[in-house]
Amino acid sequence: MISYLDINSIDIITNSFINKEYIENEIKNNPYFKCLLVEENNIIIGYLYYSDIYERIEINQIEVDSNYRNKGYGTLLLSYLINNNKKDITLEVKETNEYAIKLYKKFNFKEVAIRNNYYNGVDGILMERKVIE
Repeated sequence: MISYLDINSIDIITNSFINKEYIENEIKNNPYFKCLLVEENNIIIGYLYYSDIYERIEINQIEVDSNYRNKGYGTLLLSYLINNNKKDITLEVKETNEYAIKLYKKFNFKEVAIRNNYYNGVDGILMERKVIE
């Protein structure tokens, strides 16, 4: 099940792998904050935190609990985001994160720039998915 997380539902992440303090801070300080959760049997399996900034979306973080990786939950979250928003989407990803890059390319994200040393000495790849009409 996919749902949106907001300040009224923040308590559901108390016993999950998500850093509740970080998300609470983002909810309070980022006016563009949006977060999708994927749950199964009332267990949070993954989330996709993004900023909906007027004409575009910027993915800030996508994570699936390590016990549930490679089972399609990241695909489910990204698919839901794309299918429910008709905006260009950007993100940065570590150049060493082959699984994530493969997932993004599956959804027609293109590499548009390199951000040198973006992740503590590891280059980041700026990727973008343009709206397909």
